[in-house]
Amino acid sequence: MRATLLRQVVAEFLGTGFLVATVVGSGIMGERLAGGNIAIALLANTIATGSALVGLILTFGPISGAHFNPAVTVADAIEKGVTWTVAACYVPAQCLGAIGGTITAHIMFQLPVVSISQHVRSGSAQVFSEFVATFGLLCVIWGCSRLRSDMVAFAVGAYITAAYWFTSSTSFANPAVTLARSLSDTFAGIRPIDAPPFLIAQFFGAIAATFFFRWLVPDLVTGANKVLLAHDQSEPNA
Repeated sequence: MRATLLRQVVAEFLGTGFLVATVVGSGIMGERLAGGNIAIALLANTIATGSALVGLILTFGPISGAHFNPAVTVADAIEKGVTWTVAACYVPAQCLGAIGGTITAHIMFQLPVVSISQHVRSGSAQVFSEFVATFGLLCVIWGCSRLRSDMVAFAVGAYITAAYWFTSSTSFANPAVTLARSLSDTFAGIRPIDAPPFLIAQFFGAIAATFFFRWLVPDLVTGANKVLLAHDQSEPNA
């Protein structure tokens, strides 16, 4: 693997890991401190996640584009922002990083390293919410990356903060995060049996938003390499 690609893959691994550690860890902390008030626990989870996203995108964006999300990577590859070779390296790194983030959060809070979630998140309303949440996320990414690329990190953090509250699923909007949260029987968890419909809805939402913006902003493809932030697009050596 070429040195540049290796750095990009490591950035995606670490960024996704920190993101999931934030989601799971803040969920645990929020639930412990909220005294049974679920709204307060969710608020703590929301603020921490949105804030972490801004910091992580600004940190790792210039290196890898700060996808931290297989659905974003697939959408970027469709628009030729990254090659499919790079995407094939990003997605496993994101999934492994996400799992590592869950494990890290569990260790920090003295919980079992892995605990299969029993948190029920099922039904057509929640699955549709994941389509909406991911569609909206990609709209924010594509729109800001074309018109206000310097604001992508803040826009994504703000959108996810809002989407926690306006979707019934609390906006996972990320296949890697969804998989990792199925390994956490905590506030942020999701039962493994509920995860596959979420994953399908997330990928469909991302792809639908990508083709919608291809129509809405005709020169989208020519600027695709700005997602999330401008980064090295050189081809890896075979």
